[in-house]
Amino acid sequence: MTLQHYLVISAILFTLGIFAVLTRRNAISILMGIELILNSCNLNFAAFSRFMTPEDISGQIIAIFGIVLAAAEAAVFLAIILAIYREFGSIRPDEVDTLKG
Repeated sequence: MTLQHYLVISAILFTLGIFAVLTRRNAISILMGIELILNSCNLNFAAFSRFMTPEDISGQIIAIFGIVLAAAEAAVFLAIILAIYREFGSIRPDEVDTLKG
């Protein structure tokens, strides 16, 4: 596979992620869209690192760091969703209309 193949796959993932974020009304689906966007970014880091400087693994290291950050972000986001569900009884972002505690 060439660099262009990886970039096309990454663009498709990014587009699907943007579509999911903009069209979904469920907070879990929005989180999945954000994860698709982050994965497309990580794929770009790894692909460019492999094809531009094959002897350097800094792109792969950045991608692994991005995966770790995405996992931490998902854990925090899911904890927030659970707290919102306990408070409001729904995880639809448009139904949560107050910020008081």
